[in-house]
Order: sequence, then structure tokens, then C-alpha cells
Amino acid sequence: MKKLPLCLLGPALFASIGFAGVGYSGKELKQVAPPPCPEWYADREFNVSLWGTYVFTGTNWIDDRYIEADHAWGGGIDLKYFFMRYIGVGIEGWVVDARQARQHIFVDFSDGIFARSIHREGNAIGAVLGTLTLRYPISCTRFAPYIFGGAGGIFGAGQKQINERFTEPGEGFDIVATTGHTDAETRAIGQVGGGMEIRSA
Repeated sequence: MKKLPLCLLGPALFASIGFAGVGYSGKELKQVAPPPCPEWYADREFNVSLWGTYVFTGTNWIDDRYIEADHAWGGGIDLKYFFMRYIGVGIEGWVVDARQARQHIFVDFSDGIFARSIHREGNAIGAVLGTLTLRYPISCTRFAPYIFGGAGGIFGAGQKQINERFTEPGEGFDIVATTGHTDAETRAIGQVGGGMEIRSA
């Protein structure tokens, strides 16, 4: 007769141990998802960039065929629209103030005269380009490496020296003199590049 309570006590003890592992407090448990990381680059966005620019030639001004100056300073603007997070199209332009050198010569072969004079004048030289930018924003960071390319036109320079031959009585065409310069010309221009964009808060 004493064995019956012991037999009933065993299953009750195991049942209480089993329920103790659940830890149920009577309230519903809610799982809290971690907050999403901030995204610094949108799927659609419009960017405006302003910058200063410096133009230099690979040769001396007298050998340069377009700028006709050793260097020039100026600035530019870039308007860009990203219609996808990774692809943007835009238009950029820049202008510089170049102190272009103007050379005038006077040569008289019969009298052995060779004279050259140089004066400088300030002219605006600029360019306008359409651009395509491919970027790859790194998730959960402020960094986005990018590459870009563009094509357009450059204008305001390329004036060429106009030299003419003249005659002296009894000596023929023995004088060469500069009479002026041609107008500025527009030329095609292209660019490629890349970099890393870093955005602040």
C-alpha cells in the first residue's frame, strides 16, 4: 500500500522538471529586430558640386596649340542626377582665366632684321561636358567608390598667328609680319576618372 504514492510521486516530479525549463511567466515574449543600418546613398538623388580648377599645359606656352598659356585658374560646377543608386547622369562645366601670350614677328630678309614682340591678354577658356557616373555605395558605410566618363567641347582658345608676306620695291617678297590672330575655336574634349565619395552626417 505504501508503494502507490511513490509511483505517483515519480511522474509528478518529472513533469515539474519538464515545465521548469520553459520559464513561462504568463506574458507574451516579443522578439526585437535589430535596427536597420543607416543608408547614406539613395536610389534617386540630385547632387550639386562646386570646385576650383587649375589648368596647366604639358609644354611651354609658345609650343602649346590651344591654351597658349603656361597655366590658368578658375572654377566649375557639376549637376548630377542618380536615377538608380548605382548610375547617374549629369552635366558639368568649368571656366578659367588664362593670360594668353600673343606673339608678333617682323622679318626683313634683305636687311637682316628679325624682331619679335610678345604681349599677354586675359581670356576666358571653358568647357561643357555630359557625364556618366557608376558608383558602388558600400552598405552601412559612408563610402562609395565611383568611376566616371564624359564628353563635350572646350572653347575660348586656339587662336592662331596670322603672318603675311610683303614686298619692298626692287626686293620682292622679303618681309614677313604678323597682322593678327584668328578667332577662338571650339574643340572636342573627353575625360575619364574615378575616386571615393565620403559623406558626412
